[in-house]
Amino acid sequence: MKRISSLALIAFLWFGLASLACNLTSPETPPTIVPRMTDTPLPTLGVAIAATPQELPRQPAPGPQVGANLANMLNMVESDRLFLHIDTLQRTQTRHVNSTTTDPNTGIGAAYRYVRSQFDAIAQQSAGNFSVFDHTFPLKWSGVDTTQTNVVGVIPGREIGGGILLLGAHYDSISIDPNDPTYYAPGANDNASGTSALIELARILATRQHNATIMFVAFGAEEVGRVGSIEFVKYLQSRGITVDAMLNMDIIGSQTGPNGQVDDSTLRLFSAGPNESPSRQLARAIYLIDYNLIPNMAIRMQDAGDREGRYSDHLSFSDAGFPAVRFIESLEDRVRQHTPNDTIEDVQATYLTRATQTVLTVASVYADGLIAPRNISLRANGNTRTLVWEPVPGAASYLIALRRPGSLIYDQQFPWNGNSVDWEGFVSSQYVGLVISSVDANGLMGPPSPELAIP
Repeated sequence: MKRISSLALIAFLWFGLASLACNLTSPETPPTIVPRMTDTPLPTLGVAIAATPQELPRQPAPGPQVGANLANMLNMVESDRLFLHIDTLQRTQTRHVNSTTTDPNTGIGAAYRYVRSQFDAIAQQSAGNFSVFDHTFPLKWSGVDTTQTNVVGVIPGREIGGGILLLGAHYDSISIDPNDPTYYAPGANDNASGTSALIELARILATRQHNATIMFVAFGAEEVGRVGSIEFVKYLQSRGITVDAMLNMDIIGSQTGPNGQVDDSTLRLFSAGPNESPSRQLARAIYLIDYNLIPNMAIRMQDAGDREGRYSDHLSFSDAGFPAVRFIESLEDRVRQHTPNDTIEDVQATYLTRATQTVLTVASVYADGLIAPRNISLRANGNTRTLVWEPVPGAASYLIALRRPGSLIYDQQFPWNGNSVDWEGFVSSQYVGLVISSVDANGLMGPPSPELAIP
């Protein structure tokens, strides 16, 4: 596999903007590519070692923490801005794909123009650090042919091979009659909440440069078969662009359930299986990040790609082999979804702000954290096993996390100085896999390594 450089990606996307606004059929010069980092090799062991660990290895090593830089970014999330975006999108009455595109205040056209205007304002304020383009695609729904639009923003990464992080949310809506483009479909929680978070994240992250390239995509036509994200994946694939992590925000604004329940401190996280798939590994990594850096919003891992009979845009990416997850509120009132009752009154400011900060933290880890250790191996060493890896420049310490057999999450972790650990506990009867993250001097952990299977 190949990874496109951040600078090449931006140059390529701007070229697409200048020539027919990203027409998928237009001829373009292939982008310059650089080698992808080597995947972590499987361990080599001379003998099988059976042992029952008494306790985790211990060192006075610094673990991950919320440093000043991350704390300042989290404090930049503004509830008022989030609610302004939701209110404006709700006021369009409907964002159905077949609704009007010409009315200045109503329909999918007004919603598109609002999202685009917000991205354009961010671009103007970013002094060239944020670029915007439209990705259009044809759609036929309920016998009507239309052209729909994904709105795309890009912050170029400063490191060649730094990877590509994609944040997404759909901005269309639908109501009781999926074929009626005039039916009132405010879609405040589904999914103006995710779109508002996407715009706010773009505003905050565009204030500075990052190691990785970050893409922000407001998808159209999700409610009619996630057509917008399917077409955007095709667009990426046609250009050889690889997404390292896709974070999808869909229905993230309410802490109340259908029977009066309240959960103001949990988000569910869906990812396509099986349990060792790229998307499930991404979900576990996010759980680990949340555990260490997000004290007020817990992640509840789900053993499924999405709720039964439902879908969202992350599945378009995981279907194509890109690691992708969906953030969704804990309780989810389906009685409100796709009805005129999905209004801003059932969106809570504190919950939506925490959800947005959670995604911002994960994005910061993937965009700004040190690279994951490479060349990890596990070797026999007498009565113990030695875990070794290549040192990462700038790492103040490392975080090692372990997964028990059959577990969805990393069940144990410990910080470590140096780049080797001797321990009798690295055995498959206790743990089936492990990951290692680099931790910088400010306490920001980097993305975990690909999971190393323990034989």
